[in-house]
Amino acid sequence: MTTARIALRLRMLARPQRAALCRLLLAAPLVSAAMPAHAQQQDEQLWLQINTNVPLTDRVRITLEQIARFSDRQDGLYQTEFGGLLGYRTSKRIEFGFGYRWVGAHNGNTAADENRLRQQVVGTFGPVTTRFRVDERFNPRGGEVGFRVRPLVRYNHRLGTKGVALFASHESFFLPNSTRWGQRAGYERMRNIVGVTLPLGRAVTSDIGYLNQYRPGRGGAQAQMDHALNLQLTINLRGFTGSQVHD
Repeated sequence: MTTARIALRLRMLARPQRAALCRLLLAAPLVSAAMPAHAQQQDEQLWLQINTNVPLTDRVRITLEQIARFSDRQDGLYQTEFGGLLGYRTSKRIEFGFGYRWVGAHNGNTAADENRLRQQVVGTFGPVTTRFRVDERFNPRGGEVGFRVRPLVRYNHRLGTKGVALFASHESFFLPNSTRWGQRAGYERMRNIVGVTLPLGRAVTSDIGYLNQYRPGRGGAQAQMDHALNLQLTINLRGFTGSQVHD
């Protein structure tokens, strides 16, 4: 049912809008072409995410999150995430958030399961959305807390008045400290996404896009390039409206 709705929405776009979307998606692989190609591992992946926004008051909401990620190199499902985020709007443009996530490793993923806390501030300025997030990672293989800083910027280009939009986003990951369980301080990865936002009814929107994730090689390890089909559904209960950003 969801796939049929997405296909219908794409067919409903005007010809210039479909052409713009095609150019955007065809240009997406050029993001990876700009990265160093030597001594680099590559992987094809599928990322799925469902967010449910539950407003408590006009200024306060809870977002429930479910994530599943699949990888060719890691034999299928390799990571799941379940969590929640409490958000508080101080104005129409600014929202603060505090949340928790449990992260599970599966199949070829040799990382340990983790508990994570996070704090963030989201700013919306016309078509531009920014998010500044700090994660605290708690790993069973060691007692130290691994901190991670994740600035993100997203641009949304609306196509008409029916909620359809093209988007592009960039996120960088900085690790300010090292731990004995494996985190190494420094610039850890970048994540770029281009795609289209489609409404699937009054309460549901979908983001469909190409995700490119690049991890530079450090400490003698090979660089890693991930190419993923990224699908996200956002369910807004009680008519909630707010900024939409990926994980």
